[in-house]
Amino acid sequence: MHHNRLVRASTSGDALTPRTTHRRNRLTACAALVAAATALATGCGGHTADHTSAKTASSSAHGMDGMSGMAMGDPSATPAYKISGASVVKGTFKMLDTRPPGMDNVKGTAWLAQGSKGTTVTVSLTGLKPGHVYMAHLHAQHCSADNGGEHFQFEKGGAAMPPNEIHLMFTADKSGTGMTTVNNSRKTGKGAVAIVIHPNEAQDNRIACADFDF
Repeated sequence: MHHNRLVRASTSGDALTPRTTHRRNRLTACAALVAAATALATGCGGHTADHTSAKTASSSAHGMDGMSGMAMGDPSATPAYKISGASVVKGTFKMLDTRPPGMDNVKGTAWLAQGSKGTTVTVSLTGLKPGHVYMAHLHAQHCSADNGGEHFQFEKGGAAMPPNEIHLMFTADKSGTGMTTVNNSRKTGKGAVAIVIHPNEAQDNRIACADFDF
């Protein structure tokens, strides 16, 4: 006579059920999103930047373009100096003494337009390192004041990331040229008086700064 045994499922940590695996996958995805948000919140004024590869940073920038107010640049967008009916100011980038080695020939221009669509910012630079990722931020002080000082914020003391700040991210092409445009639905007025560019992986090494000619 055979007796049927009741076999209990193992409750040890080694046994992975489909439900457990799904839960772990969700936790991993959440952790990745938190890490991405933390990297975006890192500014160039007194903060330590995450060392992100050029490929990852570039992918992140394009991935944010579809999020309202969170875009960090679109090279194919209408540049600020072509926005119909907008008030446009521009500035010429000047080298800063905080620039990293090998960045002595960077030149470029920035434009800031304000109109019915809010604020549009375009940067165009040459003399960059091919394939490297760069970041630019609007600043609340002129270049002569601590190399631009702190980031411009629509709500001072608020989130250090878009849409409360205006950031641009782009990758230099094989000739060392980089250009991109970003839009924010709000107007900066005359609060954003300068723009600073730096390597994405070394945000304290400000390369160049441009004052807008209000």
